[in-house]
Amino acid sequence: MRYGILAFDDVEVLDACGPFEVFSVAARLLGREPAPTELTVTLVSAHPGRSSVVARGGLVLGTHASLEDAPDLDLLLVPGGVTDAVERDARVIEWIAARAATPTIASVCTGAFLLAEAGILTDQRVTTHWEDQAALARRFPRLDVVDGPRWIRQGEVYTSAGISAGIDLALHLVDRIEGGLGTRVARQMDYDWRA
Repeated sequence: MRYGILAFDDVEVLDACGPFEVFSVAARLLGREPAPTELTVTLVSAHPGRSSVVARGGLVLGTHASLEDAPDLDLLLVPGGVTDAVERDARVIEWIAARAATPTIASVCTGAFLLAEAGILTDQRVTTHWEDQAALARRFPRLDVVDGPRWIRQGEVYTSAGISAGIDLALHLVDRIEGGLGTRVARQMDYDWRA
């Protein structure tokens, strides 16, 4: 299984790194089983020719691939943060749109704006960070933007509320690989999972 996380300048650290930690811990646990399941996690840089991004707060994150050489993915997760510039980057939006057939697509926080710009979110029930829900509903009035849930599933497209909610969503996503895996990962992370 190949999981990918989009990374861009001003990405919210926990939006990207929380799910990355969940997926990488899941990969370690799956690798210990008698019939191991291989799970790889790739950070994909939205910026051509760069192998790192500068997240919010100045944290520099190294990436594994660019938009041009990213592998085919079984799951694409689009984190949020300050997304204004990346929303206007036609290359990024086209790349996300071209992945519409990816078996599972998810957003964390304001990553929902990127999925909406790419036409992946159109008229379904979604969520995002509480502070950005009104703006998402105003900009994309066909979406049913709701407050309250940590994450929402519509088909194989998931959206989550803000920042730490991405960890809860990621735990749910790995639990789909193998029932109970989300609980095992949360325990390994010493995390109080809000399933």
